[in-house]
Amino acid sequence: MPQIRAEALDIAFPLYHLSARSLKKRILARSPLRLKTDDANRVVVAALRDLTFTIARGERVALIGHNGAGKTTLLRTLAGIYEPVAGSLLVEGEIGSLIDPAAGIDADSTGRENIVLRCLFRGMGEAETREMVAAIGDFSGLGAFLDVPIRAYSSGMSVRLAFAMATMIEPEILLMDEWFSAGDAAFMAQAQARLERLVGQADILVIATHNMEIARIWCSRAIRLENGQIVADGPVAEVLEAAAG
Repeated sequence: MPQIRAEALDIAFPLYHLSARSLKKRILARSPLRLKTDDANRVVVAALRDLTFTIARGERVALIGHNGAGKTTLLRTLAGIYEPVAGSLLVEGEIGSLIDPAAGIDADSTGRENIVLRCLFRGMGEAETREMVAAIGDFSGLGAFLDVPIRAYSSGMSVRLAFAMATMIEPEILLMDEWFSAGDAAFMAQAQARLERLVGQADILVIATHNMEIARIWCSRAIRLENGQIVADGPVAEVLEAAAG
């Protein structure tokens, strides 16, 4: 059954360029909350600190907080991009990520080649790959440009292909960094319909957002982060009201 469980989860990033002892002391003195030294005497950013939570099947969770609070870092950790330095994380279920739809796209390859590579990465067979190429080509509306290298695409064409590829599967756990809002009006209508279907069919949704209206519409629970720590976790209305107050 799809679920997410974190226990005393820590994420930290070393700052290799801060090697001078005097500079390290000045930096640490000015930023006592997020910077510290690790066992190797390196200055590290404590991006997430001591996070404990459980997200069960059927939950729709909004991650809220100011810029730098740790929302995107937590999403990337759930997606398996970052490894915890302490604590534990269990993620059960197939993950679909809309953190950066363009991630992994090779600009020197054609749109078709990128789709095929993505299908191979997911272990799809030849017949399923052909179907996926046709479906993504149709949804993106690229036509003959599907066989042109990505670097020759306009920004709008790149957005359409990236979104179509990122949403080509229906995951059990859907991770989103803000609600998708790019492209022309016609494509946005298509994208909105596909997003609503993905969100509705996913067993778990976790979305990081600054848009409180999105949180109210799509989520039943909110986790508020500050300085890499959870400061509130509960029903959306209660957490948003406390944050506003």
